[in-house]
Amino acid sequence: MKTPITLAVAIMAALSLAACAPSAPEEDTDAANGTQAAAGGASDETLTIATTTDVVNLNPLLGNSRTDSWVTDLMYPRLLTINADGSKEPYLATDWGYSEDGMTAFYEIRDDFVWSDGEPLTAEDVAYTINVVKEQNPTGNVVYGFMSNVVEATAVSDTRVEIELSQPDSIVAPEVGFWQVIVPEHQFGEHDPVEEFTNDSDWVSAGPFQLTEINRGQSYSLERVEDYPLAPDGTPVPAEVVFRVYPDVNTEILALQKGEVDVIGNALPPAQVKPLQDTEGVEVAEVPGLGFTQMTYNQDTPQLQDLKVRQALTHAVDYEAIREVAVQGQAISAHSSPITPSLSEYFNEEWEENTYDIEEAKRLLDEAGVSDLTLKMVYSMQDPVISAWATMVRDSAKEAGITIELQGLDRNTYLAKVQEGDYDIYAGSFAIMDEPVSNMALQYLPDGAINYAHVDDPQLTSLIEKAAGITDDEERTEVIQEAASYVKEQAVDNILYVQNLYVAHSDTWTNFTVRPSELLSIIDPESLANATPAG
Repeated sequence: MKTPITLAVAIMAALSLAACAPSAPEEDTDAANGTQAAAGGASDETLTIATTTDVVNLNPLLGNSRTDSWVTDLMYPRLLTINADGSKEPYLATDWGYSEDGMTAFYEIRDDFVWSDGEPLTAEDVAYTINVVKEQNPTGNVVYGFMSNVVEATAVSDTRVEIELSQPDSIVAPEVGFWQVIVPEHQFGEHDPVEEFTNDSDWVSAGPFQLTEINRGQSYSLERVEDYPLAPDGTPVPAEVVFRVYPDVNTEILALQKGEVDVIGNALPPAQVKPLQDTEGVEVAEVPGLGFTQMTYNQDTPQLQDLKVRQALTHAVDYEAIREVAVQGQAISAHSSPITPSLSEYFNEEWEENTYDIEEAKRLLDEAGVSDLTLKMVYSMQDPVISAWATMVRDSAKEAGITIELQGLDRNTYLAKVQEGDYDIYAGSFAIMDEPVSNMALQYLPDGAINYAHVDDPQLTSLIEKAAGITDDEERTEVIQEAASYVKEQAVDNILYVQNLYVAHSDTWTNFTVRPSELLSIIDPESLANATPAG
């Protein structure tokens, strides 16, 4: 069987400072449905959003940064959006699924989306987008890896797309639907190969806003599109959305307090949450997330090929102390599972967290005949939470007789070392792990793009590939839970915690809709289209 995923690492790496929350916050139903905005109607106000990452490129078919996604998502719609528990919800698509034999995936799409140049958005645009990604594999595209079993997409009507599959693949419909934004064929189709299209002028949008001005490294301005079906009366409320680039989160916070920006788009460090909650004029929203933070043991390291050594390492971590001290109580246990409580449909309540037990760690090392174990752990110094707990892990491991040499690195060096496999322990986090089968294929198949354990286990591979070929939800869940249990038992990975996620905005704006993860958060296109000036 072909591996269903290989490349989604790009966007996960770009978003890796975010993690996830255990459940969705309470949401005002009227606000979520846009009725407050409808009462006020379109405004002449500009909504200004702070970010710490500049735009890398404006072609959404290529690999991109967090801010790229925020900007381009406001112009190019996804087929599906996502709930706090990882389940998919309609956006451009109204229905999706598979044929009875599992050999065809399909989407039914809305008939009321129109490109800003007057052309209707149809199933032809959807089929074109899927096919060009499948055929050309544009550099850094995060969806190509979900398409191993895609043969061809066809628009069978203006509102229905069918995708021929080479074999049943449960990943295609939900993951292509969520991760792939749809572009206009009549514009992007004029460029071959499509990755040479810079898309740096004459933008065409089917979202709530359209890019009008770019100042590299400084700001990106988008004006309201008058025809957007998911806004009140079909018109977005803000007249303009502007993204401003700041060097760091502290500068962003000062800008918010001074009224220079209305929203801090990226997640707040845990230490900043309480002070901002107590700041007059600032609102802090809890955002559901779909990720986790982990330590992964590189099995290319000879000592880490021994199960007892890996198990000893799992017992040398004080999980509760990390959550309480380093994450300042803004996290819950992941139950040491790659399927976390956030994915409630798949999570098994009987899973238990690895125990912090120094004596057990020592016993396992003795049984393995290992002493004076020294390992190198790499992490990004730009992740303040991981930087905070790295020394805690080092100190507790020392009690078990394990020396962990910390290598806190700038982000580019860190990512380079990770890709080269130049580490014994990888410490990092992922913002969105939204679908267990695809996530575990990425992490634990031999050619998985984020197989940082460098694991090649035939039993684990068989379970993941079996789950990928099952389209029945209940049957697939049973198999993937077995795979997750195996990951924990074999100490392939050590999933530490599920972090709460918070974003801040001025109380001069209201009616945001909260979506999970830093990727969507309150920067979701539907949320910004409905955001309303207070008063």
